Amino acid sequence: MARVYNFSAGPSALPEEVLKECADEMLDFNGSGQSVMEMSHRSKDYEPIIQDAESMVRKLMGVPDNYKVLFLQGGGSTQFAMVAENLARAHRKAAYIETGVWAKKAAAEAKRLGIDVDVIASSKDRNYSYIPQVQRISGGYDYAYICLNNTIMGTRYGYIPETDGIPLVADISSCVLSEPLDVSKFGLLFAGAQKNLAPAGVTLVIIREDLICGEEECLPGTPAMLCYKTHADNGSMYNTPPCYTIYVLGKVLHWIERNGGAEGMLARNREKSDYLYDFLDTSDFYHATAEKGSRSMMNVPFLTKYSDHAADDQSAAAKEKEINGKFVREAEAAGLVNLKGHRLVGGMRASIYNAMTLDGVKALVDFMGRFAEENR
Repeated sequence: MARVYNFSAGPSALPEEVLKECADEMLDFNGSGQSVMEMSHRSKDYEPIIQDAESMVRKLMGVPDNYKVLFLQGGGSTQFAMVAENLARAHRKAAYIETGVWAKKAAAEAKRLGIDVDVIASSKDRNYSYIPQVQRISGGYDYAYICLNNTIMGTRYGYIPETDGIPLVADISSCVLSEPLDVSKFGLLFAGAQKNLAPAGVTLVIIREDLICGEEECLPGTPAMLCYKTHADNGSMYNTPPCYTIYVLGKVLHWIERNGGAEGMLARNREKSDYLYDFLDTSDFYHATAEKGSRSMMNVPFLTKYSDHAADDQSAAAKEKEINGKFVREAEAAGLVNLKGHRLVGGMRASIYNAMTLDGVKALVDFMGRFAEENR
């Protein structure tokens, strides 16, 4: 069967070049006679793999020397708790900007831990279809928290808030290395790998060294595994790390470097997203859900014309459900998979991460044009 174009929000497509490299080395990595899946994480064969992955993160993201790069487990959702347990020390108070499901869940997790969470801005009033303008954050906060790209709602920050010295934390899971990012503006960045970096299983954390504290300074009862110092002191090897996923991550980072680094990814992603948004904005059958000025280059939710009256018209709602289901089925038959929208937005969603090609986006737009003509 031919390869499909995979528009999944995650786990998402990986570069074919990387998949082929991994396949070639599956049974014998670098003459070791074994797969990376089988290696001891403390062996002489594996040590260069994790060292190279860290070196490439630092190089491609311009990570300053006073930051630690960690490879952790538990996904982005575990970071919701770790951030609060490690950073909410002096005031037990944090500022959150709520721009969708993931920022909301992060704030809820902090509240569960007894943190005084101040939601200083929210875009809930328009179903999280835009990014609130909060240019400066000040006050007695231990940290401020944002989700830089919102996978479900298809929105993205076009600016970085100033924080007057308050450590800024950002979830960059769905936009890491999709464009250049000034790491020095943040106290902590984290990214689940399964969108732009690797298969699911590893979470990249970049944390400023002065924010790393011992167990005695974390929230009372914080487990050793949820203390950043535990992992920083042990080179991300306090326990067995997700060895194979880190190996693939390193391969993806080298692929990004060969394709122009973060700047190259920005040019690639801007071309793809512009092509899709230009089609949506000139269509009388589809429309994007995210507001102009806040649109993601990574995740593009869109609706059909039947959605316009679905909220208050049962027949229109039935038609919308029918047409959406038909779109997803016929797209899959055409080799365009994982386009079903999230239930909170409805319609369809095309996730066009780094590995998605312009040819894939053009194939989607061509299909969308044909589908519109056949279903007016």
